[in-house]
Amino acid sequence: MEAAEEFGAEQGDRLYSLLAEILRKPWHIESSMHADQKTAVLNKWQSWWKREKHKYTFFSTSERLMRIFSATQFGQWIGMVLKFDFGDSYAYHMPVTKLIKERLPISLQLSLISIFLTYIIAIPLGVFSATHQYTASDKIITLLLFILYSLPSFWIANMLILLTTGGDFPHIFPSRYLHSSGAEMLPFIQWFFDWIWHLILPITCLTYGSFAYVSRQMRVGMLDIIRQDFIRTARAKGLKENSVIFKHALRNALIPTVTLLAFLLPATLGGSVIIEEIFSIEGMGKLSFDAILNRDYPIINAIAFFSAFLTLLGILITDVLYVCVDPRISFEK
Repeated sequence: MEAAEEFGAEQGDRLYSLLAEILRKPWHIESSMHADQKTAVLNKWQSWWKREKHKYTFFSTSERLMRIFSATQFGQWIGMVLKFDFGDSYAYHMPVTKLIKERLPISLQLSLISIFLTYIIAIPLGVFSATHQYTASDKIITLLLFILYSLPSFWIANMLILLTTGGDFPHIFPSRYLHSSGAEMLPFIQWFFDWIWHLILPITCLTYGSFAYVSRQMRVGMLDIIRQDFIRTARAKGLKENSVIFKHALRNALIPTVTLLAFLLPATLGGSVIIEEIFSIEGMGKLSFDAILNRDYPIINAIAFFSAFLTLLGILITDVLYVCVDPRISFEK
């Protein structure tokens, strides 16, 4: 940005010197002049400009490159993005960055809890299904997971609201928001349980499809590993089956499952759009939904930017987890 400012200052100096040179010239056209006199003055200006224009219009390669970032709308937008300045919202009339600071923590709460529960449920379920292949329990688990994965989250959300939030059915869970009215006045323990109570339905809607998919991937990965020669060797040495599975096979089978984390983080955040709208949760998902309806382009651009950033962050976290899962992988190599 400093280079762009220096380039702009240099162009300002160049324009100033051009204006000063023009003002110093005694060639003026007046209304009382004859046509021949006016033509003569114009010819003088044209001759002078042909001789001197290279001083004011020639740009070196570096200057032309700088113009891309200082004299174009795209370049100015990139400069603003580097400063995390996405402009002001059309609908809210406030900086987009401030809106995202308010909404992003809420969506991250939902996403991180959902991802944590996804892996906590999917890994044991996938291991159990792989080690009991073709049994009745494996077939039942497979059927249930396929059903869960095929059910759209917005339909499940509406059914849960219909069946558990009152009306003709028992009022078990709240149907909106993350806290009850006046929850900020409650002691911490009551505030915490109130928060958990409000989280149950949206977290359920965000999690069931993810753990259904991840558990199937875990099953496939575990089946591939337990058929490897080193697993047969471990069994031939007389190791207990639990030791073979959890000490030797599990870490290797986790690698493909850990890879999914790179895409689960942005996918969960993107999938929260409908869930946050249904449960009236003021997070990034609802913000993006409202921005699309209002054609609030600064917010849409900012959310697209942060989604890309979260994808890169997910890939980075995945690479770090590879080292934790498989000791053969090292950052030093």
